[in-house]
Amino acid sequence: MQDNYIRFFDTTLRDGEQSPGASLTSNEKLEIARGLARLGVDVIEAGFPAASPDDLEGVRRIAVEVGNASTGQPPIICGLARAVKSDIDAAWDAVRHASRPRIHTFLATSSIHMRHKLRMDPEEVVERVHEMVSYARSLCDDVEFSPEDAGRSEPEFLYLVLGEAIKAGATTLNIPDTVGYTTPDEFGKLIAGIIANTPGIENTVVSVHCHDDLGMATANTLAGIQAGARQVEVTVNGIGERAGNTSLEEIAMALYTRRKVYGCATGIDTTQITRISRTVSNYTGMSVQPNKAIVGANAFAHEAGIHQDGMLKNETTYEIMRPETVGLNRSRLVLGKHSGRHALKVRLAELGYDLGKDDLAYTFQRFKELADKKKTITDADLEALIEDQMYQAHEIYRLDGLQVACGTIGLPTATVRLLGPDDDLLVQASIGTGPVDAVYKAIDAIVGVPNTLLEFHVHAVTEGIDAIGEVTVRLQPENGSSPQRTSPQSGQAHARTYGGYGADTDIIVAGEAYLAALNKLLVASGRFGLAETPTEIAG
Repeated sequence: MQDNYIRFFDTTLRDGEQSPGASLTSNEKLEIARGLARLGVDVIEAGFPAASPDDLEGVRRIAVEVGNASTGQPPIICGLARAVKSDIDAAWDAVRHASRPRIHTFLATSSIHMRHKLRMDPEEVVERVHEMVSYARSLCDDVEFSPEDAGRSEPEFLYLVLGEAIKAGATTLNIPDTVGYTTPDEFGKLIAGIIANTPGIENTVVSVHCHDDLGMATANTLAGIQAGARQVEVTVNGIGERAGNTSLEEIAMALYTRRKVYGCATGIDTTQITRISRTVSNYTGMSVQPNKAIVGANAFAHEAGIHQDGMLKNETTYEIMRPETVGLNRSRLVLGKHSGRHALKVRLAELGYDLGKDDLAYTFQRFKELADKKKTITDADLEALIEDQMYQAHEIYRLDGLQVACGTIGLPTATVRLLGPDDDLLVQASIGTGPVDAVYKAIDAIVGVPNTLLEFHVHAVTEGIDAIGEVTVRLQPENGSSPQRTSPQSGQAHARTYGGYGADTDIIVAGEAYLAALNKLLVASGRFGLAETPTEIAG
C-alpha cells in the first residue's frame, strides 16, 4: 500500500510511559489521548494491557472515550501484546470498545535476542509469529506485527518472518530500530530491502519505530520514509526507553517545512504541537530541554545581536518556520549580553518608551552593564532601568565605588568613594546599624546636607537569585536648606521632599538612590547654580 500519506502512530502512552519516572495515572493518560486526537494522530498506542489491570483499564477507557468520537474520524486505538495468547487476549479486551481497534504484537528476530532472551531457534520464531498473528487476526481485522530489534537482524531472515506475518493476516509491518543502533543510510537500505524482497508487502503499510540511543532517531525515521515507509511511530517530546524515541514534533515539522523534499502529507494539526508538548511534560514531570527542536523554550528565541537585527528586518533570515505554526504566539527576542541596540530599541518601544538617540545610547550602556550580571534581561528589568533613568537629577555627586563589611561579628562598616562637583575624588568610611545605614552615613559625611530620611523601600522586581532590586528613598531637608512648598489645601508652607530611585542586581549598589535624592535636593537649593530640569523620556 504505497501512497504519499504518512500515518502518525503515537506511542507516548506506551513506550513513552516506560521512561523512568514517567508513570501516568489513568486520568492523565486520558487527557493526553484527547490531546493526541486533537493533534490529528492516526493511531494511539494507548498502553500494554497485559502489564497490569490498571493499564488494561486505562486502555479500555481511552478506547471508549477517545476511540468513538461523535464528529470526524476517531483515531485507531491500539494495544501492545507480546506474541503470547494471554497478552493478545488482554489487548483485545481493552481495544475492542473503540470503533477502530488494533492489536500490535511483536517478537524479536535478531540473533542476540533469539539466543539470549527468547532462547528460541529461528524456525521456532517463524512458527510463533505465524501462530500469534493468526490468532490476533481472528479477533481483530487490524493487526500490526513488529520484529523486535530489526535493526540488528539479518535482512534475509526478516524477509522470511515478515512474509509469514503477512500470510497470517498482518496489515501493518513495523520495523523497529529497538536499540538505536543503525545509521540513516543503513536504516534506509533496510526498509528499501524489505519492501523489495518481502512477498505480499504491497498490501500492507510499512512502519518504522526508531530509538535515539545514538541521537539518530529522527534522521533514521526520515530515511525510512524516503525508502517507502508510510507509518512513523513517535512520541511527544521524544520520551521513551533509555534515550527516547523519535520525536513526533520533529517528524511532523520536517515533513511540513520540507514538503518539496519529502512530498508527503499528514493529518497533523501542527498548531496543537506546543499544547500537547506542555501537557505531556507537565504530567510526566519530564522537562523539555531549552534547546529541544520545535518545542524547546529556545526554539524560537533569539539573543545574538546579529540574529535579532535580521529577525526584526525579516523573520525568514533566522527562522525556517513560524512559531504560530506550532501553536506559539510569537518568537522571542531574548535580551542578554549578546543583544544589539536595535533589539533593545524595539523592545522598549513595545513597552511604550520612545527614546531619543542620546537616551537610547545611555540606556544601552546601562543595559549592557546589567546584562553582564544577569543571563537574561526581562521586561521588568528594562522598566526598572528606564524608571531609574527618568528620575535622575543632575549628578553633582556620583558614586564611584563602595565596599561594605558586615556579619554577626564586628560592626557594619562602609567605605564610600564619590566623585564631587569638580570631579575630585572623595572617600569616607562610616559605621552604622546595618550595611545600608553605614553607606548612607558615609555619603552624608561627604555631601554635608542635613536631611531626614522619610522612606526607604526595597523590593525585588524580577525573579531568581540574580533578580534586579529596586530601592526607593524619600528624604526631607533640614534647617531650610531648600525651598519650601505651600499646600493648596491648607495654605501652609512645609519642607519639600525629594525622592531617589535605584535599580541593580546588587541591592547595596542600588542604594545610590539615596545619592540621587541628595542630588535633587542640592539642585533645588541653588548652591550649584543649576535649575531643576526633570529628565524626560517619552512613555
